[in-house]
Amino acid sequence: MGDNSSSIRRLTALSLASLLAALLPQTSSFGATRSTFFAVQTPSVGEPLLSFHGVVSPATGGATVRILQRVSDRWEPTGISAKTTDLGTWKVRGSFPSVESEVGFRAEIITSNNSFTTTARKLMINPVANPEDPNFSLISRSGPGSRIYGADVSRWQHPKDKAINFQKMFRAGMRFVMIKASDTRDDSDALARKYLVMDRHAAQAAGLYTGFYHYATLPNTESKKVIIADAKAQAQQAVWRLASVGGYTELDLPYALDLENNCIRYVNKRCAKFSSKRANTLWAETWLDTVYQKTGRKPFLYSYPAFLERALNRSPKLRTYPLWLSHFGINPAKPSAEPGKKVVGCFVHSWTTSDCKSLWQIWQFSSCGIAPKYGVPGSRLDLNVYRGDVTSFLKLTQGKWEPLEGELLPFNETTSITVSQVLATTTDKKVRITAEVKRINGEPVVTGSVEFALATIEDSATTFTFEQATIRDASGLFSLSIKGLPAGSYSGEVVFKDPTKTHASISAPVSFSLLQGAEMTPRPKPTKSAPVNPTLSGCRKQIKM
Repeated sequence: MGDNSSSIRRLTALSLASLLAALLPQTSSFGATRSTFFAVQTPSVGEPLLSFHGVVSPATGGATVRILQRVSDRWEPTGISAKTTDLGTWKVRGSFPSVESEVGFRAEIITSNNSFTTTARKLMINPVANPEDPNFSLISRSGPGSRIYGADVSRWQHPKDKAINFQKMFRAGMRFVMIKASDTRDDSDALARKYLVMDRHAAQAAGLYTGFYHYATLPNTESKKVIIADAKAQAQQAVWRLASVGGYTELDLPYALDLENNCIRYVNKRCAKFSSKRANTLWAETWLDTVYQKTGRKPFLYSYPAFLERALNRSPKLRTYPLWLSHFGINPAKPSAEPGKKVVGCFVHSWTTSDCKSLWQIWQFSSCGIAPKYGVPGSRLDLNVYRGDVTSFLKLTQGKWEPLEGELLPFNETTSITVSQVLATTTDKKVRITAEVKRINGEPVVTGSVEFALATIEDSATTFTFEQATIRDASGLFSLSIKGLPAGSYSGEVVFKDPTKTHASISAPVSFSLLQGAEMTPRPKPTKSAPVNPTLSGCRKQIKM
């Protein structure tokens, strides 16, 4: 998305030389200890704000960092200082008057064993927007649909260890970025830690709010005790990762649980076993509760609608946490855009409302953002929008969140069923039954299906099997087709069942007769040809912007 605000252009218009310098790390060392050094003008109103950050390596926690400014021919302390985190990262901000020439800065790193200064950096301090300017907002709603715009990043946005230009991301209209910070698997967790160190302070220095997420792999067990212990251990892993980079700041959104895969055993790279809905739900509840208790901020749950319906039970406890919903192929710029809805009926999960909408807080609407447009190396970037206004967004950074209001789907709601048509002629044609299942308010049911249950077979002593299939149209009518029945008279029931338990089961009697039809000549099986590798891109039906 382009940025049409002249105020933002004034705010972020660094000189070319300063911009290039801001993107390249400056490293100094003393013996075996070294530190990168970045100096960036951060978007602000009223008074220019500079952000300084870097990483001391090997990771040294508790070291003192002092920012020095070049004054005439000497370096003077600015009075701005910071402490390094356990991972060696550091960041500090300070207000400076606007000047008409470049200003030199560097950092002095003081450890328990030695001290050294980083390479100097020059920066032009530009005027900032007037706080009275009605067209300027640090948290602008410049995303599609006039929503707060954001991205999420991980190792895949760092090909060959290339850095992300978060200043360009800010100028493109984005205001938040969710960063992968931890993972159940050790090798993936090490990579998450590496790029978290690169991304968090750089994003905040560019004016972006940052959040974190943990990719979860579930344990191969149905033991309640083991499930709870594993969830608490992975929650503690996320809490420790957060602590290692200095904990939450006023520029952080809460941690998120990335739960999108419940395969617990693979054979030849294919899933051979999935964990149960009961186990998955207990695990997710425990992880979210533990992180909330230890950090004071309610974490997000990230997933996609089909997984939420298939792998998790509806849970009042889950509903108390904000939802980060992934649903591609819908353009959020359209006023009618609504993620989490089926073409017909509902995805049923803890955040589904009675009209089949989802009470999401963040919507990941594409994995096919044009990465270079947002300063990201590579070709693809996940794109997100925030649902609420600026006030509710800021409340999240303060650890405050309340569930969105909405009438949720019922449990075992009373239903009615009517068989409106039965077409049965000869055995060479399918039996077709049309049934209508309605809610107590007269509207079509939003989930479930129907099937034919055979009761008795008149004039036949043989046993047989038959096939049936059900299609539901947009009006809520179920069309049931049956084939494979021999000639005879039949009676049974059309049974409505809802595995989500939103609607109560119900049935209606049905009977019909079939005459002997022409014998069907089996069609020859087609000759198998060599498989053709598909060439369709994963972005073919996604939003690209």
